[in-house]
Amino acid sequence: MELFADIIIDISHSRLDQTFQYRIPEPLQGVLEPGNVVEVPFGRGDRPTKGYVLRVTEYSACPPEKLKEIARIETDLAGAESKLTALALWMRDYYGCTTVQALRTVLPFRKRAAQRKKRTVELKLPREEAHLLLEKLRQKNQKARARLLEALIGEPVLPREVVTGSLKITASVLLALEEQGVIACESEQVYRTPEVLRRLREEGEDGRDTASETPAEAGREVKQANTAETIRLNRGQQNIVDTILSEWDDPDCREYLIHGVTGSGKTAVYMELIDAVLRKGKQAILLIPEISLTYQNVIRFYHRFGDRISVLHSRLSQAERYDQFERARTGDIDVMIGPRSALFTPFQKLGIIIIDEEHESSYKSETVPRYHARETAQKRAALECAKLVLGSATPSLEAYYEAETGKSRLFTLTERATGGTLPSVTIADMRAELRDGNRSIFSRILYEKISERLERGQQIMLFLNRRGYSGFISCRACGYVIKCPHCDVSLSLHRNGRLVCHYCGYEREAVSRCPECGSPYIGGFKVGTQQIEELVSRNFPRARVLRMDADTTRGKDGHAEILRAFGDREADVLVGTQMIVKGHDFPHVTLVGILAADLSLNAAHYQATERTFELLTQAAGRAGRGAEAGEVVIQTYVPDNYAIRSAAAQDYLSFYRQEMAYRALSGYPPAGDMMALHCTSEDSKKLDVAAAYLAQFARKLARRYEADVIGPADEAVAKINDIYRKALYVKHPQAKALTAMKNVIEQYIEINTGFQGIRVQFERR
Repeated sequence: MELFADIIIDISHSRLDQTFQYRIPEPLQGVLEPGNVVEVPFGRGDRPTKGYVLRVTEYSACPPEKLKEIARIETDLAGAESKLTALALWMRDYYGCTTVQALRTVLPFRKRAAQRKKRTVELKLPREEAHLLLEKLRQKNQKARARLLEALIGEPVLPREVVTGSLKITASVLLALEEQGVIACESEQVYRTPEVLRRLREEGEDGRDTASETPAEAGREVKQANTAETIRLNRGQQNIVDTILSEWDDPDCREYLIHGVTGSGKTAVYMELIDAVLRKGKQAILLIPEISLTYQNVIRFYHRFGDRISVLHSRLSQAERYDQFERARTGDIDVMIGPRSALFTPFQKLGIIIIDEEHESSYKSETVPRYHARETAQKRAALECAKLVLGSATPSLEAYYEAETGKSRLFTLTERATGGTLPSVTIADMRAELRDGNRSIFSRILYEKISERLERGQQIMLFLNRRGYSGFISCRACGYVIKCPHCDVSLSLHRNGRLVCHYCGYEREAVSRCPECGSPYIGGFKVGTQQIEELVSRNFPRARVLRMDADTTRGKDGHAEILRAFGDREADVLVGTQMIVKGHDFPHVTLVGILAADLSLNAAHYQATERTFELLTQAAGRAGRGAEAGEVVIQTYVPDNYAIRSAAAQDYLSFYRQEMAYRALSGYPPAGDMMALHCTSEDSKKLDVAAAYLAQFARKLARRYEADVIGPADEAVAKINDIYRKALYVKHPQAKALTAMKNVIEQYIEINTGFQGIRVQFERR
């Protein structure tokens, strides 16, 4: 029986986002499978071309004799790249995108950058023979050859640029001497090193050449040199490590969630697990939020694993990123640390994927395919029989729900690893501050505590919760927020003076007085980090203040430099947005002030309450991580909100139970599943018509699947760069039903000419 393969050829050109069918030769039948990387004849002249197998079938689209035959499977890429190709095919089907878009996402290392080479010239003759030859060359007046040989007698290996530059030796001279066996011209690829690792090498490496060691050898030596790092696991931490390792070969135990309070030592657990993985001859990926990838966070891993680690982040050049993926592909490194894109590191023997701070929204891609790193890591771990470990002080509802329902195993760390206590938390009611005549951004208790800490020489962090601030309207007197009566999200103020829901399109007029209490103090929030910095400097003129936000971190090492300066106590107060509260450990910070805690609570998103709880809990966790006890002041206009109360009490379970009850009532994830359809076009009228037709078709489809359709409505930002944007939402209790609906909707869009010029992107919420 003849078999055929549908193959996509070149992922560098979108116009080739189509399949070509090839015959499968008999030796490859039963061996070839979807995801394999193959070589096929393509185009005029049948040039050998790389292709990706999407499907194996018994049916041919044309007479079999007209089909070309697959030449071979690319055996050197049969491991990592084939598995990543299979992952891309899953992403295409689950998230909704083209095959090329999915392949470009998971195979970024194929975007080639110019290789950097270290070229040398080496003397191959014994010293005595070299001296004899030198005399002969001088007698023959062969000055160039004599000049080179004399230099090599003094220094047996010279850089090629020195030979051709300072010594002025031509290529023909080098070739002649190489043919005679006098010299050898060598060329070795040199990888570009990310700045954070370059700094670590310069500051304190011990001179070991770990690049030439096996993973186990490197792990043993580093462990011996850093015994303090490896023996301080407490009972809870050690139990996690022992349990996961004892279940290593159990195929039913693949996913774990570590719920540990801030400072409970999750990083130490990660390091022990990675060490064990390297000893098994496997490799590890550690995902951390982009914003947390700093010098301070990488240093412990470097000191433990040396040059066997590398890092990725958005500020690396394309060439630097390419080099890190190449090092992974060739086995030069065994641990990759980075944001969500590090998930696609082409390791041949992946043993574990760890996602730290798994609740972070930065793990969700905002470009096509709109994948979530947690879901995609689950799939990659399943494809490669690897372990998946999630960690957070505030797990996402999705991760905790999976642990609660038995899909993953839950571990809980309730105490700080250093033995310290969690900070005491005070909630400052800003409504009362206003009634008492205090219109400052600082409550009276926060002002007093800042003064106390400055007198003691201790450090302070002031976190301005700006996430979700734009657009919503709230009352400063009573805390009332104007919400959509249909979707339970805040309405956003538009320039035309109307309040709009970005889920269903509901509108109403803006107000000048609070509908709840009649106060005129109703409006948006207009204070930024720069104003806070100025207020601190004005009220506390002796305080040294640093500000960390999008403006002050524009440089390549902006984040690292500010955090280094604050860590070295070059400043007393650090003012910033959420980037200052993500995983940083400053032992001299004893006070954290959270300004406008409820801003994110009123963002126009069903996850607004969850994100607020996460931010406040993470921010509070920055205080008291050293010898001194910590304090936190949360300033809010809604002090009785369960997210704020739970964050103040560091009570995750209380928040989880209440929030899940609301999600169940509304059918929002994880109680149900939801899919968004993002529609964009340069033509606003055509977009309105297309979105209306799409909604009408989706509602007809929803009756068959018993799903709910919301919208269409303008996106939160309805126009960017002259591109108009609308969204449609579909809810259903089961993810499979949404995938089936997505497939039908994709077909509807493809055959309907009215959608030409309309771009539709799918997103799993």
